[in-house]
Amino acid sequence: MRRLIFLVFFTIFVLTEGTNTPSFAQEMTISVLVDGLPVSFDVPPIIKDGRTLVPFRAVSEVLNVPVSWDEKSKIVTASDGGAYILLRIGDKTAYLNNTQITLDVPPMIMNGRMLIPLRFFSEAFGCNVEWDNASYTVRIVSPRRKMAIIGFYALGDSRTSSWTNLFGKPYPEHSKGNTDAVSELALGWYSLDKDGSLLTQSATGWQRPSGWEDVLKAASLYNLRTEMVIHATDSKRDISELISSKEAMEKLAEAIAEESKLYSGVNLDLEGLGLNEGQEKLLETRQNFVQFIRILSEKLDPTKTLTLTLHAPNSAYKGYDYKALSAIADRIIIMAYDYGSSPEPVDKVLQAIEMAKTEVPAEKLILGISMPRETAESLLTKIGIAKRYNLSGIALWRLGLVTKDQWEVLRKAVEPVSFHDIK
Repeated sequence: MRRLIFLVFFTIFVLTEGTNTPSFAQEMTISVLVDGLPVSFDVPPIIKDGRTLVPFRAVSEVLNVPVSWDEKSKIVTASDGGAYILLRIGDKTAYLNNTQITLDVPPMIMNGRMLIPLRFFSEAFGCNVEWDNASYTVRIVSPRRKMAIIGFYALGDSRTSSWTNLFGKPYPEHSKGNTDAVSELALGWYSLDKDGSLLTQSATGWQRPSGWEDVLKAASLYNLRTEMVIHATDSKRDISELISSKEAMEKLAEAIAEESKLYSGVNLDLEGLGLNEGQEKLLETRQNFVQFIRILSEKLDPTKTLTLTLHAPNSAYKGYDYKALSAIADRIIIMAYDYGSSPEPVDKVLQAIEMAKTEVPAEKLILGISMPRETAESLLTKIGIAKRYNLSGIALWRLGLVTKDQWEVLRKAVEPVSFHDIK
C-alpha cells in the first residue's frame, strides 16, 4: 500500500490551460534521480520557501500510474486497491484515505504541470529521499517492489561457493542465509549434444553435482522454486545441427520433459545463435529455434514453466525471434550485459529492454544482471530499470558472486515473489 501511495504521489501530473504561472529565481538546475535513473521534465523542479517542489508528468508516464484531475475544483485524486488520495491546488491540506495531512508548501501549477513538496514524500510515504545541496540533486529510492528474483547456477558441493553464498553455511549444512532475497533457483546442471541427448556432464563443465538432491531438498525447505537449466553454446555448431533435425529435437524435448518432473520448470540457455549469418541463413536459424521451443512446450507438463535465457536484442547474436518465442514461452530472461564496461552501461541496458518490449509483454520479461560487473549502487539502478519498465523480475548471474552489500540492496529494493504468484 505504501509503495502504491508513493508512486501515485510521485507521478501526479495535471494538464491545464491558461493558468497563471509564478516566476521563481532558480540559480541552479535541480536534477531528480529515481533509483539512480534520471527523470526528464518539461517544467523544471523549483525551490519555494526553502522547500523543493518537483513536477511529475515525465515520471507518471514512466511508471504508468493513473490520476484524475478536476479542472473546476482544482482537485487531483488517485485511487487503487483501497488507497484514496486527494490534493487541491494551493491548499496545504492533503488527504490520504480521508486522513488529513498538512503540507509545508501547498501544491501548485506551473506551466500546466503540478508541483508538490518533496518533504511530503519523505515523511508521509516511506520512500528514501536525499537532497544533495552541492549538486542540487534529489535522489529518491522507491519502496520495495514485488518481483521474481532468480539465482543462477550450480549448487551442491564443497568446491563451489554458491551454496554458502545462498544458505549461509558450507555444504551440506544450511540456514536461512540469503534465501529471503531470492525466489527461484536456475540450476545449471544440464547440457546437450547435436544428436538430441540430454547430458548431466559435458565438456564445457556443465554437470549435475553429486549433491543435487540436497539442493532440491533445501530449496523446498526455504520455499524456493527450481528450474532445470539446459546450457550450451553454438561454438561448435551443436545447437544449429540439433535444431535442423526434427528427430533430434523430438528426442531432446522428450528427455527434458521427463527430467522436468523433478523441478518447477525448465530454463533453456542456448547461446550463440545467429552470429555473422546472412539474411537467409539467419531466418532459417530463427525459425528452427522457434520450432524447437514449440516442440518442447507441447511435451512439457502444463504446470511446468518454460523460461528462455536469451542474448539481448542489441547483442551480436540475432538468432532469436523474440516475438515468436514469447508467444510460446512463459518468460524470457534478457542477458543485458557483457557490453564491455563495468558497471554495465545504463544506456545499453535500457536499449535492450526497450527493443525487447516492442515484441514481448513486460510481464514476460526478466532482466538478467551480471553481478560481478555491478556495484551495490549500480545494482540499485539495474533494479530500478526493471521497476520502471514493469518487468516480471530480475535474474542474478550468479550465486557465489553476490556481495554482502548487494544482498542488502536486493532486500531493500525488491520483495521476492514466485512466478506463479505474479501470474
